[in-house]
Amino acid sequence: MKEKKSAPLGIGVWFSAVFFGLIGQIAWIVENMYFATFAQDIFANSGRADLSYGVTTLMVILSALAATVTTIFAGGLVDRTGKRKPFIALGYIFWGFTIMLFALLPMKAEGSMIAVVAVLLIVFDCLMTFAGSTSNDAAFNAWVADVTDKSNRGKLNSILAILPVIAVVIVFIGLGGLYNSANESNALFFIILGIIPIAAGILALFVLKDAKGIRKAEGQNYLSETFYGFRKEVIKKNKMIYVCLAAACIIGIAQQTFFSYLINFLIVTLNLGDSFVIPMAVIIVGAALFTGVMGVLFDRFGRKHFYYPLLVIMILGIISFWALQFMDSALRMPVLYAGGVLMMGGILSLTGAFTSSFQDYLPEGTEGRFQGVRMCFTVLIPMIIGPVISLIIGLDAMGMNGENFVPPYAMFLAAALVAVLAAVPVFFVRKNSR
Repeated sequence: MKEKKSAPLGIGVWFSAVFFGLIGQIAWIVENMYFATFAQDIFANSGRADLSYGVTTLMVILSALAATVTTIFAGGLVDRTGKRKPFIALGYIFWGFTIMLFALLPMKAEGSMIAVVAVLLIVFDCLMTFAGSTSNDAAFNAWVADVTDKSNRGKLNSILAILPVIAVVIVFIGLGGLYNSANESNALFFIILGIIPIAAGILALFVLKDAKGIRKAEGQNYLSETFYGFRKEVIKKNKMIYVCLAAACIIGIAQQTFFSYLINFLIVTLNLGDSFVIPMAVIIVGAALFTGVMGVLFDRFGRKHFYYPLLVIMILGIISFWALQFMDSALRMPVLYAGGVLMMGGILSLTGAFTSSFQDYLPEGTEGRFQGVRMCFTVLIPMIIGPVISLIIGLDAMGMNGENFVPPYAMFLAAALVAVLAAVPVFFVRKNSR
């Protein structure tokens, strides 16, 4: 492996990328983990645990659809205007207000109100997703592609890949005490979390700067240019974009097979109760350090050398969670810590690597329009297939009787089997890498 030099990024770029990226991930963590947990707790408290898998699956799938469609159209608009800042700043502000909507929902519903609450959970989730996908998925990701180049994307995208786990620490450690499934209402939790992106959006109006010389979309037809990345001739001309995204897609499916149920897996299945925060924090910090080191190595030696080792590490980490059921208490916790770091570290590192490779192949002036394509591969497909897999496994584990809600170990075995498939597109990504 030969060492390479990377172009430096200014302090302003680093601050904006890390700060606004982190705020976005705090908001997304609330959706990806707390909204699902929130829904599961409501139905458990209401004596309808049988609705947990179904509503969680609908929330994940419909919000993924909303995210993808929003990013496709918002990405086209971002390219057409040649601006990212207004979409990020104003989008974050609106994003915060949509999070606050969840403060209106009770922790227990009876009779016909259960159906009403189920519908509102899904509707509020989609509204929140619309705001987040416009500001973060479309505009912020286009901004990242603007301000980086091939020599420094690995480092920055690896840091951005860490931000979701840092956001988990902030939310769980800093604000988690405000949320309790036994509360009559968790309104304060969602109100405070909503204030965070609102404040960040206001700050973005004064701090964030667009890259110089952004090329505007040249086409006259907005709809046609919006779906630029889905054209047959564009796909043929830019095959490696789609190969990189296919690899990221498979990793995403594996992650989504268990991710929405991870908190309750630790609390209920492993019977950790409130002490789940300790292993969660250790795993998050360990995975963050692992991914940060990998980001530096990506830019120094080239990403191609790390794809297969990281894939193997990730799969071993996932399998270790499945294997916990066969271990005694003395061995279980060390394996939980080590396996969790390998699992999340591998997922985050590969996510950062594939995102960087995807950005490498983007034609100039199309950064926004290709974000919708990215969302199809990294959000829509994984968040449909992954939850459906866990839904089938979960219902089977419950005997389809709805009496108990215990996320099964089998979802990790399924995730590992899915992850193995990533070896195929990884072969081509590595082969084409310079």
